[in-house]
Amino acid sequence: MMAIKYGTEIIVIDSGLMFPEDELLGIDVVIPDITYLLENREQVKGIFLTHGHEDHIGALPFVLKELNVPIYGTKLTLGLLEGKLKETNFSQEAKLNIMKPRDKVKLGNFEIEFFRVSHSIPDAVGMGIHTPVGTILHTGDFKFDQTPVDGQVIDYQRIAELGNDGVLVLLSDSTNVERPGYTMSEKVVGQTFDEVYRLAKERIIIATFASNVHRVQQVIDSAHKYERKVAIAGRSMVNVVNRASELGYLNIPEGTIVELDEINIYPRNKIVVLTTGSQGEPMSALTRMAMSDHRRVQIEKGDTVIVSATPIPGNEKLVSKTIDQLFKLGADVIYESVSGIHVSGHASKEELKLMLNLVKPKFFVPVHGEYRMLVQHSQLAQEVGIPAENIFIGENGNIMEFTKDKGCIAGKVHSGRVLVDGLGIGDVGNIVLRDRKQLSQDGILIIVVTLDRDQKQVVAGPDIVSRGFVYVREAEALMDEAKVKVKFALDKCYEKNITEWAAIKASIRDALGKFLYEKTRRRPMILPIIMEI
Repeated sequence: MMAIKYGTEIIVIDSGLMFPEDELLGIDVVIPDITYLLENREQVKGIFLTHGHEDHIGALPFVLKELNVPIYGTKLTLGLLEGKLKETNFSQEAKLNIMKPRDKVKLGNFEIEFFRVSHSIPDAVGMGIHTPVGTILHTGDFKFDQTPVDGQVIDYQRIAELGNDGVLVLLSDSTNVERPGYTMSEKVVGQTFDEVYRLAKERIIIATFASNVHRVQQVIDSAHKYERKVAIAGRSMVNVVNRASELGYLNIPEGTIVELDEINIYPRNKIVVLTTGSQGEPMSALTRMAMSDHRRVQIEKGDTVIVSATPIPGNEKLVSKTIDQLFKLGADVIYESVSGIHVSGHASKEELKLMLNLVKPKFFVPVHGEYRMLVQHSQLAQEVGIPAENIFIGENGNIMEFTKDKGCIAGKVHSGRVLVDGLGIGDVGNIVLRDRKQLSQDGILIIVVTLDRDQKQVVAGPDIVSRGFVYVREAEALMDEAKVKVKFALDKCYEKNITEWAAIKASIRDALGKFLYEKTRRRPMILPIIMEI
C-alpha cells in the first residue's frame, strides 16, 4: 500500500495482504496499518489497483470497512475484488470504478492514467500520476513479455511517451532484480504443458496459483488439444475460474470442464485435475491429495503431478514435503527446479534496465521486494546513469518529499502491520504472540489452590494440570516435588503476611519456575489459580 499526497489530497495505490511468517503463530493474514489514512480520511480521494493478486487487493475487505473511498481498477481486478467483498457482505457499499488501459481519471490536483503491462494475471496495469509538481510513474508488477498468452503486449509506446514528456519519479518493481537476463514468456509454459500431455499415460494433476489466469488458460488449451476433460479442485481455483470465465478472460471450449465428482466415469488418460496447493499449504487440495486425505481425488501410481509455481520464500519445506509424499504414492512429479514448468511474472535485470531507459526519470524509488532487492535495483539504476543522490530506498512509513528539483526522505508516519486471526483484527499483539510461542515450546502448567484466608492455610490442593509440558502419570515424582514447592511458597507468603493474590501468584510462579528449570531445563507457562473461602 502506497499513499501519494499533494497539498490536502491523497490517493492510494494498492492495498494488499501478506501471509504469516513462521513466528506469527495462529495468524491467518497480515494487513497494513492504515492509521495515517484514517487520521486523514477527508483527504483520501481514492484507491487505485494495479492488478488482482492477493498482495495487491487482499486487504481491501478490511480497509473498506474503515475507509470506504472510491476504488479504481481494470475489469478483472475489480471482478476478483467483488468476489472477495461478497464473502464479507460489503459488495453493495463498495464504490468500484472500472478503468481500461489508456483511460484517465482526474481527482483534484491528480490526473491518473492506466497503461497496460504484462504480468502473471490479465488486466495488469501501471500508472502515470500527473501532479502540478511533475509526473510519477508506477510500473506495478510487470515484465516485458513479447508473446503474452492473451496477445495484450505491454504498452511500450505510452511508457516511452511518458518518459519523453518527463517523469519526475519512477517507482519500479524490484522482485526479480537478482535474476540476470530476461524473464521467459508465459507461452513457454504452454509448450511444456503440451509435451507433458503428449507423454502422460494416466491422469494429469496440475497445481498452480488460482489467480494465474494465463496459466489456467494454457492448462485448458492443452487439455482440449489432447481431448482431456478438466476438473477443478480447491475453492479459490473454482472461484477464480468461474469469475474469469464470466468476465471473458478465460476461453473454455464447451464440454471441457467436468465436475470433480464425475472424473471416475472417464478413462484415466482423459482427465486433468486443476488444483490449488502449489505452495504446500496444509489445507489445500493438492496437499490433502498427497496425504490421501482428499474426499474425491486419490493419487495413484502412474498419475502425473505438475507443480507449476516457484515456492514463495519460507514455503520451501512445505512444498518439498508435499512433493516427497506424492513420489511415495507413485506419482510422476514435475516441478520447477527440474523443468521449465513455471516462469515468473516479474522483470529480470535486463528488463528493469529497459524500463529505466524508457522512462529516464529524474528520481528513482525501487519498490516491491526485500530490502536487498531494493538496494540491487538502485545499483542497477546507477549503471544506466541515474545519479546516486537521486535514488531513494524507503522502508515502511517513510515520507519521501519531491519538488521539481530535489527529493529527500522527510520523516516517518505511523505504519506497521495488523494481524488477523479468525474474526479478530488487530487483537493479537506481541504479548499474545509471546505467550503462544512459549506455549508451543514448553507447554503450560496450571496450579489450583484453595485457601482459607482467616486461618491462613491451604484447604485443598495444590492440584497441578499439565498440558504440553510433561505427561503427569509418567512424571508423578516431579509433580509431587512441584506441589511441595508450591506449599513452601505459600507458607513463606503467610509468614511475611502477604495476602494479595497478585503477590501470592508471583511467588508461586517464581518458586515453581526456578525448580522446573533446574529439573527439566524447560520454561512452561505457569498459571496459578487461587480460590478463597
